[in-house]
Amino acid sequence: MSRFAKIAEKLDAYGLDAMMVTSEPNRLYATEFHSSAGMAIITKQGSWFFTDSRYIEAAGKAITGGEVLETNREHPMMALANDVIERCGVKKLGFEERYATVAEYQHWQKALKAELVPANALLTELRNVKDQGEIDKLIAAQRIAEKALSDVLDFIKVGRTEKEISAYLQYRMLTHGAEKMSFEPIVVSGANSSMPHGVPSDKPVQDGDFITMDFGCVWGGYCSDMTRTVAVGHVTEEMDKVYYTVLEAQRVGIATAKAGVSGADVHNAAAKVIADAGYGPYFGHGFGHGVGVEIHEGPSAAPSLTQPLPVNAVISAEPGIYLPGRFGVRIEDVMIIGEKESVSIMEAPKQLIIL
Repeated sequence: MSRFAKIAEKLDAYGLDAMMVTSEPNRLYATEFHSSAGMAIITKQGSWFFTDSRYIEAAGKAITGGEVLETNREHPMMALANDVIERCGVKKLGFEERYATVAEYQHWQKALKAELVPANALLTELRNVKDQGEIDKLIAAQRIAEKALSDVLDFIKVGRTEKEISAYLQYRMLTHGAEKMSFEPIVVSGANSSMPHGVPSDKPVQDGDFITMDFGCVWGGYCSDMTRTVAVGHVTEEMDKVYYTVLEAQRVGIATAKAGVSGADVHNAAAKVIADAGYGPYFGHGFGHGVGVEIHEGPSAAPSLTQPLPVNAVISAEPGIYLPGRFGVRIEDVMIIGEKESVSIMEAPKQLIIL
C-alpha cells in the first residue's frame, strides 16, 4: 500500500476530507521522494503532488500512487490546490501545525477554499510505526555509521583533537555512502564528556580520557544514530564502574521495551539501575527517542510519556551518566519495538574499548 493510501485511510478518523502535506520530513514520508519544495494533497478520491521545475522530472519518475503536477507562473501552487479542493468537495483540509509558520498559515487561510484543521497527529501516528522499507533504510544508514566507527577507532590517539575526530567520522561516513549527517556529531573527551550535548573543541585527547562520540548519517532519507564511549590508555576503577552501570541500564531498558509498554516504564527501568548504583542525579535526559526521516521523532521513552509503544516503532536506547567537570558515559543503540521483545539493529561492540 502506498503512503498516500495509508494517509487517505486515516482521514475519516481525524474528521478530514483531505490532508495537505507541506513540510520536508512529511513530504519525504508521504511521497518517498526528497525535495526542498512541494505540496501533497491526499483525498479519498486520489492524491496529488505539486512541485516546481527543479524536481518535476525526478518526481514524476519516483512517485507512485498519485498525480504529479508542475507549479509555475501559469499554474501557481494555490491554484492547483484549489482545483483539487473544488473537484473533490474538500471542506475540511488537514495541515501540519507542528511545522507551519504563522505566515504560512495566514497565507493558506486567505488562499485556500477550505477550512484548515490542525492534523499533524495523523502523520505522527503513521510515522510512529515503520514499515519494512523504512526499517531496511534505517539499518543501511546504521551500517554506514558502524563502518565509520571502526575506522575512527584506528584514527584516535593521544594528541588528536575532538574536532579532528569529528571531521574524520563525517569523512568516513560520506566515504561509505552517507547522503549527509543526521546531525552535527558530538565528540567530547575527558572533562568535556560530562556535557551530554557538548560541541567538539580544539581540546587534544589525553591518556586516561573517556571519549564520547554521538553521530549518525542519512541514507535513503532515513537517519542513523549511535553513541559509543571509548577510553584512551587506561581507566580508573570508577570509570569502569560508571561505564558498566550505563551498559546494564541500557540492557534493562531494551529488555523492558516491547509493544504495549509505555515509554515512561522503559525509561524508569533503566533509570533505576543508575539510581541503585548511586548515580541517579547524573542521568538527566530521557532513555530514548524515535528515529526515522528525522533524527528526533515519535515515539519516545521518557518519564512523561505514558502512551504504550506500538509494534515496529524504532527508538534509540541511550542512557548516560555525566559527572560534572570529571567525565561522562553514554551508550546508544537503536531498537525495533516488537510484540514480545525489542531488538537492537546495531552490530557495533558495546564492551568497553580501551585504545
